[in-house]
Amino acid sequence: MFRALNLRRSLQTLLQNHHPHPHPHPPHLKTPPPTPSTTPQSPINTYNLTRSFCSSPSSLSSSPSSSDAELRKYLGYTLLLLGCGVATYYSFPFPENAKHKRAQLFRYAPLPEDLHTVSNWSGTHEVQTRNFLQPESLQELESIVKDANEKKHKIRPVGSGLSPNGIGLARAGMVNLALMDKVLEVDKEKKRVRVQAGIRVQQLVDGIKDYGLTLQNFASIREQQIGGIVQVGAHGTGARLPPIDEQVISMKLVTPAKGTIEVSQEKDPELFYLARCGLGGLGVVAEVTLQCVERQELVEHTVVSNMKDIKKNHRKFLSENKHVKYLYIPYTDTVVLVRCNPVSKWKGAPKFTPKYSEDEAMQHVRELYVESLKKYRGQVIAVKSPNDNEPDINELSFTELRDKLLALDPLNKDHVIKVNQAEAEFWRKSEGYRVGWSDEILGFDCGGQQWVSEICFPAGTLSKPSMKDLEYIEELTQVIEKEGIPAPAPIEQRWTARSRSSMSPASSSREDDIFSWVGIIMYLPTMDARQRRQITEEFFHYRHVTQTQLWDQYSAYEHWAKVEVPKDKEELSALQARLRKRFPVDAYNKARKELDPNQILSNNMLEKLFPLSDTI
Repeated sequence: MFRALNLRRSLQTLLQNHHPHPHPHPPHLKTPPPTPSTTPQSPINTYNLTRSFCSSPSSLSSSPSSSDAELRKYLGYTLLLLGCGVATYYSFPFPENAKHKRAQLFRYAPLPEDLHTVSNWSGTHEVQTRNFLQPESLQELESIVKDANEKKHKIRPVGSGLSPNGIGLARAGMVNLALMDKVLEVDKEKKRVRVQAGIRVQQLVDGIKDYGLTLQNFASIREQQIGGIVQVGAHGTGARLPPIDEQVISMKLVTPAKGTIEVSQEKDPELFYLARCGLGGLGVVAEVTLQCVERQELVEHTVVSNMKDIKKNHRKFLSENKHVKYLYIPYTDTVVLVRCNPVSKWKGAPKFTPKYSEDEAMQHVRELYVESLKKYRGQVIAVKSPNDNEPDINELSFTELRDKLLALDPLNKDHVIKVNQAEAEFWRKSEGYRVGWSDEILGFDCGGQQWVSEICFPAGTLSKPSMKDLEYIEELTQVIEKEGIPAPAPIEQRWTARSRSSMSPASSSREDDIFSWVGIIMYLPTMDARQRRQITEEFFHYRHVTQTQLWDQYSAYEHWAKVEVPKDKEELSALQARLRKRFPVDAYNKARKELDPNQILSNNMLEKLFPLSDTI
């Protein structure tokens, strides 16, 4: 109120100085205070705004009383406008958990009932659409595709939304096969299974285990729909095992131009190998026939090593183990070696008593969290946080606690190094054996929401590895340290055999070729929009330096579920040219034109990466 009173007096003094015959108020008459307002005062310069009104020729020639009235009028309008803005800001219907997003007005307004919000698992990509279709049968799917093609309405195939880049999302419309999730046929003798494409990996594994069958390899997560995991060229690990698309022996595609077609190596090999990793652009995958293997128990052996020992034994690790992966901890010399082999190879499950309990393995991480809370928040906790909404830290898994640690200061390199060192200690105390079925053992707790970039590049042959895979890691480590990147752990490295699918990043005509897959990561451990944006910017810097300094040198190409489309035109043009060097883009586009001439299955990503000649 005092600020408003002083402002009023200053304005009156200014007006009096503009008039040749000022009429000051008698000293016994006080200027009335402004009308009380419950809205906070805005920092906007109201003085200058009002002055611009009062300095016009008309106001200079008016009487003092009329000038004062004009002043009050414009000042009232200004205060009314500001008051409405502030009232809107503080009364807008935000979700309770979105108070930090108040600055983004209208974005979080209630959505129309028919508007579907679809986001990927990492929360890095999101679209709203009124056209989200979920057929329950092949006939219904065929009708949907036919109708969309006639009306030229987009219905991009989308699976479980696990792809970090949101490859299946499209604002114009999507079709999801979550309700088409049945096991249709099991041939126990040939070890083959025919399923609807909407079935999730874990559902499939559970559905065929009573037949003594399972998939020969798995990605880290079990929630993918089979149609999606095949179409993007997903993979597990094992230098003798190909990516998951190689398990497909036939597919039923619902295409806009040719209806439902079945493709296989026998019926149409060229289209089959193209469509098997077709990125959802050649047809909606409705059914898949997979080659399975006998269900078996595996022994997982986890040890902590270092780069010197890894280099010495690398060839042996690749050739002697069915599944193998390395987890590198940045800013340390720690390499976590994880090997999995059938129990039969061990002549029974190994008898092993772990040196440390789970609590002892977690002890260092918990201590760091308590210490970091005290440093960043001045908060001291013994076991349980004083906030009742916070869980007991003893109940948190390692990945959950890592997320909480990183959330305290995710872009502070020194803090991230401490977290990485705690992770290295956790793995050192977690060495040992684990026995279980392959679908239980081969999974990996990837942590919470995250940005990921994963590349694939040739690593020689199984009989003669090139060692380029380890050279890549050494150079990547140097780049991270030189750039001072706050890189969290792990950097994950896996291997696969080649794929015959022409659009697979591991495609090759040579049977003995092996490929290495390397993933870098930055977690999004907070829902604060500003902090997530800063982490995103740092991640793309991290990805950019690895791309410019390493990818061409190692003939590395990104996993289709992790490619991000550049916004810069020159960068996009360079990416298009790179893809043409590696993949049969012309053949792929030709098939798109034949099977989907109206591009109803396409989205912005496909149109940017593989522009058709008539849309350039």
